Amino acid sequence: MVTPDDFDYKLPPDAIAQTPAAARDASRLLVIDRARGALEDRAFSELPELLRPGDCVVVNNSRVIPARVLARDSGGRPVELLFFAREDERRWRALARLVECLDGTVEDLMRAHGLPPLPPYIERFATPTPEDRERYQTVYARPPGSVAAPTAGLHFTAALLDRLRRRGLEIHELTLHVGPGTFRPIKTATIEDHVLPPERVSIPAAVADAVNRARAEGRRVLAVGTTTTRALESAAQADGRVRALEGDAGVYITPGYRFRVVDALLTNFHLPGSSLLVLVAAFAGRALILKSYAHAVRAGYRFYSYGDACLLI
Repeated sequence: MVTPDDFDYKLPPDAIAQTPAAARDASRLLVIDRARGALEDRAFSELPELLRPGDCVVVNNSRVIPARVLARDSGGRPVELLFFAREDERRWRALARLVECLDGTVEDLMRAHGLPPLPPYIERFATPTPEDRERYQTVYARPPGSVAAPTAGLHFTAALLDRLRRRGLEIHELTLHVGPGTFRPIKTATIEDHVLPPERVSIPAAVADAVNRARAEGRRVLAVGTTTTRALESAAQADGRVRALEGDAGVYITPGYRFRVVDALLTNFHLPGSSLLVLVAAFAGRALILKSYAHAVRAGYRFYSYGDACLLI
């Protein structure tokens, strides 16, 4: 029986990154070699030299929406809303209840009054800064819909993406709109009993074809983030071929899962007992991940959304 306690670790509060690095690619990068169980401290700016020409890099281009709105109910009491799923122009789901906008669209409301939905472990989450509006967003973000950033992508700059292309890597985009369920802690007795809600995903046929071509030619598929991993694995068929998908990504990845598509994973450091940490442990092994996290704490890495990154190869 595997429990949430099996994915716990000690983290000093000052290891939680409260601000982004001075430059996106100035963060640190912990390289985790799964075959050798080896760890190497590098800089994120070195990523192009750490990857192979021909690697197929897949990113999540979902844009974070200003989903957090402070309002008042009909009795004048303050209420905080987190919009996360569009029903139609005037109705969105906000956490557990349906909220109707009486004047204009919900998108208008969010544009006028919405705040970046920073996670609560960032101390200023209630009062985000103009810098957060820029930095809590990837440089390639396009379709709006996420209530949290796909944080592995926050480290990329346009210049670094160009360096990857010049080195002979392919870069492809899919869309998975990150929902609130992804970041909720696992509170069930076993991790298998946890229910991870599906998230909306769009994988164009051209992207599916590129991933399938890379696999057929023996080239690695590198997923940028756990959200990209969930999207690709949700679209995988039994033979490992990825199909185009417009719908829901529903796979919940736990230890013992057989990865069909993803060969390498770029990701941030995740919260104890979270489904994201469980996914990473399924990919690299629980013992190696906990060893890596302990090393990262000792070495002064910065954790969580605005923190440093790991490259699992």
